[in-house]
Amino acid sequence: MNVDVGRDREIGAANRRTAMTLGAVVLGMFGFGYALVPLYEIICDLTGLNGTTRRLDAATASTALVDGNREVTVQFLGQTNGLPWDFYPLTKVVKVRPGEATPIEFFAHNRGRTAMIGTAVHSVSPSEAARYFVKTDCFCFSEQRLGAGESQVMPVRFVVSSHLPRSVSTMTLAYTFFLKPIANKPDAIQRGLALLNEPPLLRLEQRLCRRSESPG
Repeated sequence: MNVDVGRDREIGAANRRTAMTLGAVVLGMFGFGYALVPLYEIICDLTGLNGTTRRLDAATASTALVDGNREVTVQFLGQTNGLPWDFYPLTKVVKVRPGEATPIEFFAHNRGRTAMIGTAVHSVSPSEAARYFVKTDCFCFSEQRLGAGESQVMPVRFVVSSHLPRSVSTMTLAYTFFLKPIANKPDAIQRGLALLNEPPLLRLEQRLCRRSESPG
């Protein structure tokens, strides 16, 4: 009897040690995964990985060396994902001298019937040129809120580094606006809210309302 009791205690202690070890591993994995997000952003900032660009203050950018003997073509693209917004560059292509600060503007219009907040994600192609594309001012640095029917001009100011490899003569800066997640609302609900703001559904709703209000 005593042997069985002792064995049960040993098994219980072993199970507790195993549970504690597994718990520590899970917590360690969670912490590592959480730390990867800012670490990934730092690496992308420094290397241009995944087409991300660098950020620089205007004062530092003004001291950049300008290469007056070279021109680089920069193209601009704009699109949305999950937002009933019109969004596009007011200037589609510019030619710049490396090291020279260049301003351009994008235009956004909320076609929906409610105010919405969007966050812009950018990328540069070719990806190896991203680290040489530096923004000093950009609407993408913060969230953008547009009221129902509101329009807004969104500025970008950038510098193409004079260290850009000479093999690169054309670059493309692309932005995608996403609907900002709403706290405590599943993705499906958020997509539904964005869809309800689309003009075709608004027009259908208006027609149904007019029919219901007409006499007879």
